[in-house]
Amino acid sequence: MSNQNKNSAQGGSSFSSIFASVIIFLALIVGILIFKFVLGNPANFEGGDPTKHPHPGNYLGMMYKGGILVPVLMALMIIVISVIIERFITIRVASGKGSIPNFVRKVKNLLNENRVDAAIAECDSQKGSVANVIREGLHKYKAMSSMTGMEKDQKVLAIQKEIEESTSLELPMLEKNLVILATISSVATLMGLLGTVFGMIRAFSAIATAGAPDAVALSNGISEALINTALGISTSAIAIIAYNYFTTKIDGLTYGIDEAGFSIAQNFASKH
Repeated sequence: MSNQNKNSAQGGSSFSSIFASVIIFLALIVGILIFKFVLGNPANFEGGDPTKHPHPGNYLGMMYKGGILVPVLMALMIIVISVIIERFITIRVASGKGSIPNFVRKVKNLLNENRVDAAIAECDSQKGSVANVIREGLHKYKAMSSMTGMEKDQKVLAIQKEIEESTSLELPMLEKNLVILATISSVATLMGLLGTVFGMIRAFSAIATAGAPDAVALSNGISEALINTALGISTSAIAIIAYNYFTTKIDGLTYGIDEAGFSIAQNFASKH
């Protein structure tokens, strides 16, 4: 297996790890800053006082009334959006320059015509994870074709092993950070429900106040309940949709690798 592919896979994995570590911290900081200085801007509230009602129709002030969990939920939303952008770019690069099914079809046709070098050139032109794996398999194909002293079955197994090893380097890079989306899809909903509980506690506390209920405290509690629920559900929905989309794309790449790898092994077994 070429050192270039190993270094490329290791470089992509390192970037993904650093990205995941940094984005969580930055998202929380950004969420707190937005909550404090944008949502909590005195201009959003009556009398310029954040403890009072927001101006009618001022949604920034309404979100501020959601309470202390709002910046956390905003941070989760920022993380989801950042991971979506990062995964989209990574998988886009991994897919290469053209259609994966068309690329696999071309490689199979070239192999059927015994044009192994042309198939390797097609991999160089396609680029991406699928092309990287197939290129390694084709190089092994050429090496086994000129090698003597080995049984055909051993050569086929060697080709299959090379493809499997190349795949094991490429696929983890594609799946990196998807666990963040999977986790947030559940955590965001739970955080939203927790905010709802806090908001309802405040609302019922206002109702239980001696004498006339505190209308401001009551409205703040209801706002906290509804805002947190809305943020949590929307963040969770986006994370679930993105996770399913990316796993489907990765499954398509994996299928392309499996199909081409099987064709390479079968072609070698039938012609040597």
